[in-house]
Amino acid sequence: MQKKFELMSPCGSFEAFMAAIKAGCDSVYFGVEQLNMRARSSINFTLEDLKEIAEIAKENHIKTYITLNTIVYDHDLKLMKDIVSTAKESGIDAIIASDHAVMNYAKRIGMPIHISTQSNVTNIDSVEFYANYADVIVLSRELSLSQVEDIVKEIERRDVRGPSGELVRIEIFGHGALCMAVSGKCYLSLHSHNASANRGACIQNCRRSYIVIDKEEGYELEIDNEYIMSAKDLCTIDFLDKIIKAGVSVLKIEGRGRSADYVYETTKCYREAIDSIYEGNYNEEKIAEWKERLATVYNRGFWDGYYLGRKIGEWSKNHGSSATTKKVYLGKIRNFFDKISVAEVELETHQLKLNDDIIITGPKTGLVKTKVEEIRLEDLQVQEVKKGDIFSIKLPEKVRTNDKLYKVVKETVLIS
Repeated sequence: MQKKFELMSPCGSFEAFMAAIKAGCDSVYFGVEQLNMRARSSINFTLEDLKEIAEIAKENHIKTYITLNTIVYDHDLKLMKDIVSTAKESGIDAIIASDHAVMNYAKRIGMPIHISTQSNVTNIDSVEFYANYADVIVLSRELSLSQVEDIVKEIERRDVRGPSGELVRIEIFGHGALCMAVSGKCYLSLHSHNASANRGACIQNCRRSYIVIDKEEGYELEIDNEYIMSAKDLCTIDFLDKIIKAGVSVLKIEGRGRSADYVYETTKCYREAIDSIYEGNYNEEKIAEWKERLATVYNRGFWDGYYLGRKIGEWSKNHGSSATTKKVYLGKIRNFFDKISVAEVELETHQLKLNDDIIITGPKTGLVKTKVEEIRLEDLQVQEVKKGDIFSIKLPEKVRTNDKLYKVVKETVLIS
């Protein structure tokens, strides 16, 4: 089936990059060096990585986008230009930008641009302005779906075209963390810790619990039940058909600071959902299954954002993740025997039993997810292995030396 709707996945590491490809993304976005909104929370790639990333992407028929979307100061201009120029030379498909200096330089050297949500585009006239620079525009996260649809219709009516000569395409966020601030423009961590969110250094102090003190009489009130600045994660999988019908061209999954299993599971669920819509078998039963799977990886609970007209956020009731499962590190792959698809593993910690769910991650492997159906220790079939054992297991696909093995176990945290 021809893909008609672009699914964009995050990657903050080669493991996540390969996991996104395996799960069926159409494109990936990532940070390089500094000057991106996950400079603190994501590992980020280097300029030297770009050629390899572009080559892997082209082999797998996906597109690559660099996020260069922070505030840019005069002392950043040289680095900014180095990133944009190197991206173009390496074969990266576009730069995601919010600062006009980035847009201006990219346009000057012929590097395609996407407008970041940090630009807070909320109307058709702004779309017309940014069409001078970009073929893809990420709309503000605070818009309703009906507002998004109106903008798409106006693009078609006014025949708004980008530098490529094609009609401007609209991108929206589809899944993942939501900031309490408008389009991520927050000064809270800058005020409290001199760490600017607008420079990619947010410490996420909005995700913490707080005590309110009455200044006149000194009474203290602990804010109970809800983290009042910590929004639940956006999830649109149960109205994805409405998003496609609205004319949106690109759906972005948030999470460049997330692990490979998060990237894999979210991408896989949305890939299946998009395909099912075009195949005509998108239904409530499948949606329930996808949401159950999405809940197994990092999340703060789910809500539908502002797309369906909600005027106030839904706040998380838990600190950190509400995932229904967690992964436990077990050890590394010592060897892999291609002909028989068997891995030799040294168990560094905990224990592993038959029928345990496992994942294996690595820079070339991405992610392999399976269930343990046979364990061999000293060439004998066993039910369980423990810390220090060197054993072998059969796997459904190739893994590599030094890939990491995890056991997936049920978590006790309840989804709020």
